[in-house]
Amino acid sequence: MTLADFCAHCLSLPHVEETTPFGPDVLVYKVAGKMFALATPDDYPPSVNLKCEPERAIELRDRYEEIQPGYHMNKRHWNTVMLEGRLPEKLLKELIHHSYELVVAGLPKKTREALAADG
Repeated sequence: MTLADFCAHCLSLPHVEETTPFGPDVLVYKVAGKMFALATPDDYPPSVNLKCEPERAIELRDRYEEIQPGYHMNKRHWNTVMLEGRLPEKLLKELIHHSYELVVAGLPKKTREALAADG
């Protein structure tokens, strides 16, 4: 998966916006104002940060060398994923969805209901 594919996939999820609150060097993907993914386009190889359930984060780090504790993030809840083309695209998409769903699940009930009503 290329960085452009990653960004496009994030933006394809419901109610997602791309922002640059940390400056133009970091793309932040948010749902209802809460971030679920970050991308650093100028890094080589490109890397992204995704939220992850803590036990699963450890399992993924043990299994794939391209997945490391979240750089500049809470390492218990975030992974940095290198987009070098070695991870299966299906896995990357699943990790994006997992991160998105974790953030949505943590939103207040009223916000989740409003998102669901908007489709």
